[in-house]
Amino acid sequence: MEVRRVVLSPGETYAVRLTGRGARGYVWTWRVTGDADLVSVAPGPWPAAPGAAPGAAVELRYVVRARPPGGGRARIRFAQVRPPYPDEAPYDEYVLDVEVTPGGGVTPGSGGAG
Repeated sequence: MEVRRVVLSPGETYAVRLTGRGARGYVWTWRVTGDADLVSVAPGPWPAAPGAAPGAAVELRYVVRARPPGGGRARIRFAQVRPPYPDEAPYDEYVLDVEVTPGGGVTPGSGGAG
């Protein structure tokens, strides 16, 4: 399991790139803990994989956005699971610890990528 830490200002974004295994029945889910109202998570645009063989692993992107007013910390736990088997351990996990600085902010869409 990989753990990464980022510091964002309100309005700033961070792109999380994870390997998908949809052909094998796995999907990425996420859960936000801590100051959960300080961040939002949404699937991002998925780049096409030209020439990829059917069933090949593909890169998926999720966009984390820091929300005002800031001044807190949240933990986002991504887990790659097979929904038909809820008691099965995740195939993979990724944890993102996010610190959102107070005040200020950036113009939406001008944030960084990870």
